[in-house]
Formats: sequence, structure tokens, C-alpha cells
Amino acid sequence: MSTDSNEARARPCIETPSQAMADVMAERWRQIDGEGRTREHDDLHNTGEMARAAACYALSAGRLEDEEQDHLARLAVRHGWPWAWSWWKPKDRRRDLVRAGALIIAEIERLDRAAGRAS
Repeated sequence: MSTDSNEARARPCIETPSQAMADVMAERWRQIDGEGRTREHDDLHNTGEMARAAACYALSAGRLEDEEQDHLARLAVRHGWPWAWSWWKPKDRRRDLVRAGALIIAEIERLDRAAGRAS
């Protein structure tokens, strides 16, 4: 699919961003400004750490009523969290999804930068 087509589809969302989009972007800026997660810092995490961290926050947000399934999600987080446990800071379901979204954006941007350097 062409970039022009992607931009045309994205335009309505960008012109009227939802609260969710605004919150994800605000969280991304907080990560950059408040925690020093700059492009240079993110580029050091080149083995999927940010994607795994995002997945862990999404799993945390998807807490289930089914105890067995919830246990499996907790195990996945325990084995998938890429950094020191002091950085694992789940909050509520929505906030965890916002963090997951911001981490996904950071990882996509890192991949795009890496592809640009490789070409």
C-alpha cells in the first residue's frame, strides 16, 4: 500500500484526535521529557524490548475474570518484561493501554530509523 494512501486514511483521525490518541502522545512525550527516553536511548533497545514491554502492559490491561487465564497472563508478563522490575509500574487498565500504545510508537519509530540507516 502506498504512503499516500496511508496518509489519506489517517488524515480524519489526525484532524480530530480522540482523547485516547492525545493521551498516548502525551505519555510518549512524558517518556521522552520525564524519563529521558530519547531517540538515541530508544535506539539502544534493538532486540524488541520496547515491543515486549508494550505487550506486558497490554496483557496487564487485559486482566481476566477467569483465574486460570489471568494466571497465564501474569506468567507471560513475568517472563516477558525486558527490564528491571523497578520499571514495571502497572496502574489501571486504561493507563496500562496508554503506556502500551506509547511504547509501540517508540518501537515503530526505532524500526523506521533503523531501516533508514540500513538503506
